[in-house]
Amino acid sequence: MDDIPAISYRSARFLQSAPSLKQCPDDIGAEVAFAGRSNAGKSSAINRLTDNKKLCRTSKTPGRTQLINFFSLSETQRLVDLPGYGFAKVPPEVKKKWERHLEQYLAERRCLRGLVLMMDIRHPLQTFDLTMIQWAANCDMPVRVLLTKADKFSNGQAKTALLKVRKDLQTYGALVQTQLFSALKGTGLDDLKEQLDIWLDATESDEEGAE
Repeated sequence: MDDIPAISYRSARFLQSAPSLKQCPDDIGAEVAFAGRSNAGKSSAINRLTDNKKLCRTSKTPGRTQLINFFSLSETQRLVDLPGYGFAKVPPEVKKKWERHLEQYLAERRCLRGLVLMMDIRHPLQTFDLTMIQWAANCDMPVRVLLTKADKFSNGQAKTALLKVRKDLQTYGALVQTQLFSALKGTGLDDLKEQLDIWLDATESDEEGAE
C-alpha cells in the first residue's frame, strides 16, 4: 500500500446533486459512496473525514434527502453522499422511488469503487442495512461497514459488537469488511482513509477507464 498516494480529503468540495442516475456527473474516474440510515451519523462521518463541519449539512426536510450528493476531491475522484433512510416522513411510493434510484446507481455506476455503509453501533444490521449489503453483493461491490458512534460504548462493548457484526456478515467473505468508527473521537479514521485511498487510486481508475 506504500505506493498508493494519500488523498487530501480536506480538499473535498460540493460538486452537484442528482435525483437519479441520469443526472449524475460523467461516469469517469473513481468515486466512493456513503450510505446509512438517517440516524447513523453519515453526515458526521463525512464531515470528520474531510475535516469540514459544513460540508454535509443535516437537513430536517425530507426533500433534500432524496438527492445523491457529489463532492469532488480532484478532477477524477469523488465522494458520494447517498440518500438517508429510516425516519424521513414521506409516502411509501416516494421511498420506493428512492430505492429504485439507489439500486440502479449501485448496479450501473461504472466508476463506483466501493460503498461505505454506516450503522449506529447500538442498532446495527437493520433491514435497510442488509438490503444495501445485498444490493452491493449482487454487483460484486466491496463494502466497508462503519459501526458509528463507537464512543457510546466502552472498549470492551465496542469490540464485542464488532465481532458479532463480523460473524453475522461472514457469509459475504472479504467483500464486506467491518470496523469501529467515532466521528467525535476520530476512532477508525485512519483505517477508513487507508481503504478509501485504495478504492480511489487514480492510477487504477485510469487503467480501467482505458480498457
